[in-house]
Amino acid sequence: MTIKAAFIGLGAMGTPMAGHLKTHGLLHAVASRTQSNADAVAKELGVAAPSLADIASQCDVIALCVTADADVLSTVDALAPHLKKGAIVVDHSTVAPDTAKQAAAKLATVGAQFLDAPVSGGVEGAKNGKLSVMVGGDAEVLERARPLLEAYALRVTHLGGVGSGQATKAVNQVLVAGIAQGVCEGLALAEALGLDPERLLPTLGAGAAGNWFLEKRGATMLRNEFSVGFKLGLLHKDLGIVRRIAESAGTNRSVIERSLADYAELMSQGYGDDDISGLIRLKRKG
Repeated sequence: MTIKAAFIGLGAMGTPMAGHLKTHGLLHAVASRTQSNADAVAKELGVAAPSLADIASQCDVIALCVTADADVLSTVDALAPHLKKGAIVVDHSTVAPDTAKQAAAKLATVGAQFLDAPVSGGVEGAKNGKLSVMVGGDAEVLERARPLLEAYALRVTHLGGVGSGQATKAVNQVLVAGIAQGVCEGLALAEALGLDPERLLPTLGAGAAGNWFLEKRGATMLRNEFSVGFKLGLLHKDLGIVRRIAESAGTNRSVIERSLADYAELMSQGYGDDDISGLIRLKRKG
């Protein structure tokens, strides 16, 4: 069966993801919080930008990539009355596992299916079609939606039932925050010691300190370029969700709490739209 897909949420991640669906011949319609944005993307891709009710009635698989838990639930509420029986809603947003379960329960009442499928890989991964997708939900439903996911993913992994994808993303965000803390602190020290970035970065990357964040953000942060990648305000939002999950699990939250405090300080200074590598501002002398 050929999938007739829609994509809702056309930000820095969603727009290139929708573009990959168009390239693969799967995209039928798009939608966004702002209709003018949806109209512009729709015109560029040669698809429709109808109401959510029309999207629900026309499409088999609908992907979401929105900002907050409330956005996911309100979008599901708008879609649900109009969905075809057996339709699949795939949520790529980063929200709480309980929110994913609420969305799944709402859709089940109208005979539709839900996958929580947060992604990792940043804006580059979205543009290059090389995201890692962490999926929670029924395995058979995932197989039906797999052509959509593989249009923009390098890896698609089934983690378990609904909520498992978001639980995995919570772990991912702790690691992202911790790596950013270490890399930014280390490179601030390198600056203070007067080390040459062109020699330093390849040397670090070739050894045990090598990692994605160092490779992709090391040079840019040392040049004070913070307009690329993942906005630190969004990581702060995600870590608020992760804090609640870790509190419930009873695990240590030192990385989470330090990062929440640091990114809150940067946001108060007007840097909320900077990439998370902007953290180096706080690591430098003075």
